[in-house]
Amino acid sequence: MKKNELTDKHYGKGSKGFYAALGISAVMVAAACLFAHKQGDAIPDIKPSANKTPIVAETPVGKRVTDIPKATSPAYSITSAIVTAPPVKETIPAAEITVDAPFEVAESFLDHGQPAAAIPKGMDNACAPLNDITNVIEPFSGGELVKNATTGTWQTHNGTDIAAEVGTDVMAVEKGEISSVTNDPLWGVTVVLDHKNGFITKYCGLGADLAVQQGDTVERGAVIGAVGETADIESAEAPHLHIEMTHNGAFVDPMTVFK
Repeated sequence: MKKNELTDKHYGKGSKGFYAALGISAVMVAAACLFAHKQGDAIPDIKPSANKTPIVAETPVGKRVTDIPKATSPAYSITSAIVTAPPVKETIPAAEITVDAPFEVAESFLDHGQPAAAIPKGMDNACAPLNDITNVIEPFSGGELVKNATTGTWQTHNGTDIAAEVGTDVMAVEKGEISSVTNDPLWGVTVVLDHKNGFITKYCGLGADLAVQQGDTVERGAVIGAVGETADIESAEAPHLHIEMTHNGAFVDPMTVFK
């Protein structure tokens, strides 16, 4: 078969071009490898420092992490000591213990705090205003407030109410002068007897028929009048004599004076 010269010439040129390109490619690959090797030698060897925190890769957002270790802490047992104080027993000295006694016993106090035993001489021989003084309806309050059975109000009771039948004789507890005779709108027929020794006796709620008048001088035990029912302020009580006594202006429990 006869060769075509044009074809053979072009073929020869094509083969030479291929090998030339292949050679150039090999040279370029070798040059790239050499460059990469040099760059690797130029990068310093970085070692982690002992005082720096190591880099920890972050967990991507949205990814569920299931291998988180649980934090454990030691169990502490706290024990509190409970201290129980012994009960304190309060002991009252024997000297401070008092026993209530009937008011008939001379242990009452004056309204200004003086005991009955401190009453000055001058009434040490006084007699009772009635023959029977055992039935006391309302005692002397000593300055304390008590409820009035008639008015319902709280007030001091500065005298003693002694029950007695209407018309019972009322006597002078000691000699003295009748300083006044009045018909008080609250206390009714009232007689005031001045004993001229600092003591004054006041009789309230008497009947209208009196045996004395203002200015009279009377002896101990003399009849001055009779029990009545004229004291409106104590009308809710049974018939009685309301008797008051003062010493130098201070109220005294009359029951501590009578013999």
